[in-house]
Amino acid sequence: MANFETVEVTTDLLILGGGMAACGAAVEASYWAKKNGLKVTLVDKAAMERSGAVAMGLSAINQYVGLNEGKNTVKDYVDYVRMDLMGIIREDLVANIARHVDSSVHLFEKWGLPIWTDAEGKYVHEGRWQLMINGESYKVIIAEAAKNALAEAGGEYFERIFVTEPLLDGDRIAGAVGFSTRENKFYVFNAKATIVAMGGAVHVFKPRSTGEGLGRAWYPPWNSGSSAYFTLRAGAEMTSQEVRFIPVRFKDAYGPVGAWFLLFKSAATNAMGGNYMIERRDELESWKPYGLVKPIPANLRNWLGMLDTMEGKGPIFMRTEEAIQKIASEAGDEKAAKKKLKELEAEAWEDFLDMTISQAILWAASNVEPEKKSSEIAAAEPYFIGSHSGASGAWVSGPEDLQSAETKSEYFWGYSHMATVKGMFCAGDASGASSHKFSSGSHAEGRIVGKSAIKFIVENNTMPKIDKGKVDEYLKRAVLPLEIYEQHKNASTDPEVNPNYIKPKMFMFRLQKIMDEYVAGVTSQFSTNKACLNKALELLGFMHEDSDKLAAKDLHELLRCWENVQRLWQAEAHARTILFREETRWPGYYRRADFPKMDENNWHVFANCRWNPNTGEWEMTKRPMLHVYPKAQEHELLGG
Repeated sequence: MANFETVEVTTDLLILGGGMAACGAAVEASYWAKKNGLKVTLVDKAAMERSGAVAMGLSAINQYVGLNEGKNTVKDYVDYVRMDLMGIIREDLVANIARHVDSSVHLFEKWGLPIWTDAEGKYVHEGRWQLMINGESYKVIIAEAAKNALAEAGGEYFERIFVTEPLLDGDRIAGAVGFSTRENKFYVFNAKATIVAMGGAVHVFKPRSTGEGLGRAWYPPWNSGSSAYFTLRAGAEMTSQEVRFIPVRFKDAYGPVGAWFLLFKSAATNAMGGNYMIERRDELESWKPYGLVKPIPANLRNWLGMLDTMEGKGPIFMRTEEAIQKIASEAGDEKAAKKKLKELEAEAWEDFLDMTISQAILWAASNVEPEKKSSEIAAAEPYFIGSHSGASGAWVSGPEDLQSAETKSEYFWGYSHMATVKGMFCAGDASGASSHKFSSGSHAEGRIVGKSAIKFIVENNTMPKIDKGKVDEYLKRAVLPLEIYEQHKNASTDPEVNPNYIKPKMFMFRLQKIMDEYVAGVTSQFSTNKACLNKALELLGFMHEDSDKLAAKDLHELLRCWENVQRLWQAEAHARTILFREETRWPGYYRRADFPKMDENNWHVFANCRWNPNTGEWEMTKRPMLHVYPKAQEHELLGG
């Protein structure tokens, strides 16, 4: 076996991840840990300053309720999220985040994040819930606060550690194991409670950008399903694994469209100039009541554009030049219009430079001047996230104070945001059915979880035991790809192609092909059926067998091997849950061709799954969709 030093770390609270949710957890948990004489340890796969979905930067904060301004209520936000997710959300979780998110945003500003303000000093909104920011250093600012909080409380921070497996003590989480991506060290973390906040998954499906664009995606390419893998392997019940997210973005470099739709009031049309949102409005009647709300759910907006594309009316264009010229013309005389045009042009480029630099490069490389020329937009490949407009993640307990007698029996089991595994808490992309928390809401949820986890430790202040035999087993399994490579690398003239092993990139390509063709990817126009899904599960079974033959020439490739094992588990959870839910509820994200309609009578429920660690079998379950707030009346949803 490869020579790895085993490093044992004992702590009270273990935080896994380095993104917005993990940073929020670190800030809040450190405060309460210091008061109770406890130790907090954070472990990140990368480096916190540029870790997670906000790593490159962001041009807007997408969740700000503005409760102090009196214009919105928590119920307003819950109604918005419920309708955008076609009726399937955990209202208690969404409400809990919504009532706390503003305080996170105010902390960001206190820590140094520039938030746009108008002449009266009020925040500049991109849309009802969004604030414009100068966010190229967004994550750096948030990470600095988290590191300072850890240091002030005497906590520890480990970076460049790839977490592979959860450790269990019966029905309780006992910590985690993982390897360093810089040196031959295997880490064993023993903790009284563990917070999972390791992000969602990208590159499970074949991306639109291939060849020289390989690795480019809307969601960070290093997010490989670590949260889903960890929670599944611990035996946690998962929810909404069928709800993948497909964003429409500027084609090939995945530049954001939000500012164009919301701030610039731009329209998207087909190649003939037709506005599919107007021409296909009758289609929305098929998805009542959700199709008739304002704003129209994201998946239905996708769906209307996809119908145009499938009819041969593509490409779809964002009419940037029309939007910019219109705003400029409203500025006044010719001089004022020219000045406004320059401002808008700068804002258009800054929107990309803040968060998707590759899109600015592509614009420059293809001679695109947004004030003169339209740009193509397209639906991206599917992603798995619990924080943006997706909902996949672990099934977690809600807060006790938001439960009714009806919801408490289903949605509460002791501690807010604790998974069905005792002592394991989830935030950000790791927690499911609490969509539309974005960056600010993920941070707020991390803070909620940090406080809840410390409460759990104070009330369950014993150190769970670690099975040394399991640790040895996990160490051997973790480094096996290195041994396989060394043993067989000389069996072929090209070490990338070998009859005895498979390299991680080839493994990823195979997974992407299966998911793309059989589980409603780009190639299949996001459509699937029972036969396709069963074929996918058969092929994924073969991939599980082949995962034992993954090979790595160094620590970096060892990381890549494990990333693709995690993607495989996320893929299987997804395929099984789509197969289980016999309806089409999210056209524009995926379509069950054999069940093309929405079925409110049988499927107005959560579709949950669990992998049983003791038997290795998958269990599928329906959970009820219950309301914290009374359902809004249709006239309210329509803005009447």
